[in-house]
Amino acid sequence: MSIKMLIIPVFCVMALIVGLAVGYTVLGDKPLSDVFDSGTWKHMYDLVFAEGG
Repeated sequence: MSIKMLIIPVFCVMALIVGLAVGYTVLGDKPLSDVFDSGTWKHMYDLVFAEGG
């Protein structure tokens, strides 16, 4: 029973990582190493939550 409860979150995390990698490299035409760079996500956060003036 516990293995069934563990497998769904593992698949969800794997799908998230694969989706980020494919989307960033194929659609964004950027290097794969940038997906895991914290600066990329800080920049993305700043773009989304920037105050418009």
